[in-house]
Amino acid sequence: MNLQEIPKVASITKEVFIKDYYRPQKPVVLQGLVSDWPAYRKWNLDYIRKIAGEKEVPLYDNRPVSHKDGFNQAHARMRMDQYIDLLKKGPTHYRIFLWNLLKEVPELQQDFSYPDLGLPFLKGLPMLFFGGQDAYTFMHYDIDLGNIFHVHFEGKKECILFSQAETPYLYKVPHSLITHESIDFSDPDLDHWPALKHANGHRTTLQHGDVLYMPEGYWHYMRYLDPGFSMSLRALPLRPRNMGKALYNVVWMRYYDAMMRKLKGEEWIRWKNEEAIRRTHEHLQLVEENGQLH
Repeated sequence: MNLQEIPKVASITKEVFIKDYYRPQKPVVLQGLVSDWPAYRKWNLDYIRKIAGEKEVPLYDNRPVSHKDGFNQAHARMRMDQYIDLLKKGPTHYRIFLWNLLKEVPELQQDFSYPDLGLPFLKGLPMLFFGGQDAYTFMHYDIDLGNIFHVHFEGKKECILFSQAETPYLYKVPHSLITHESIDFSDPDLDHWPALKHANGHRTTLQHGDVLYMPEGYWHYMRYLDPGFSMSLRALPLRPRNMGKALYNVVWMRYYDAMMRKLKGEEWIRWKNEEAIRRTHEHLQLVEENGQLH
């Protein structure tokens, strides 16, 4: 794959962010943006264990999607203190995904504020994500195609991004928000997945306090190099086309997919995975014949 390093900016004004990154829809790592937050000094796994240890949390792993699974259905549940103990013992594939900290631990909202970067944040939806060493997410994009500010705490985290323009080369699974689950985006087999050779993307490694800006609808793959966690702050897409895609995903796509899982079971999942490969290779052949590869 063709991956460019995402630029890291030590300080930035609202005007520069809008001009250089938001309007052209370019990712950037903002360093120092949250250094005045109490969370920057306080938040680590031990602190979360202390303040939220008794909370039961949903856990996800990297098993393939099954027709029996509901939308974003958890694979297991565990107390937060037990989960953090698990993270510290060694590598684990269990992750916490989309944990609403305002709902679960309201006092944590006192530890951060929303940056003044010219975007209208959805202030009821700060979400936490936890993972152990070697845990990773499938390549996916968010259902609402929002603008995401991903604030990382503790350890290191590898992030690989693609814009929606690269979708034809990514083996997107139809009627879903993911690419083919067999692809290891940290080390893809380009002979088996040849279209990925033509995908132009971005990569970075986040450390404590880094804020990754992911523009509207960007595909993202996340891999925890160390045990750690992140918080995402989000703003709705402002471009009409992306807003339309978000409404389609929320109002129709996820319900249609759920209905087809019930009707056709695992056959539906198998068809979608096969179709992801067929459509991508069909597109690849077409652009190769016309000399349109970028």
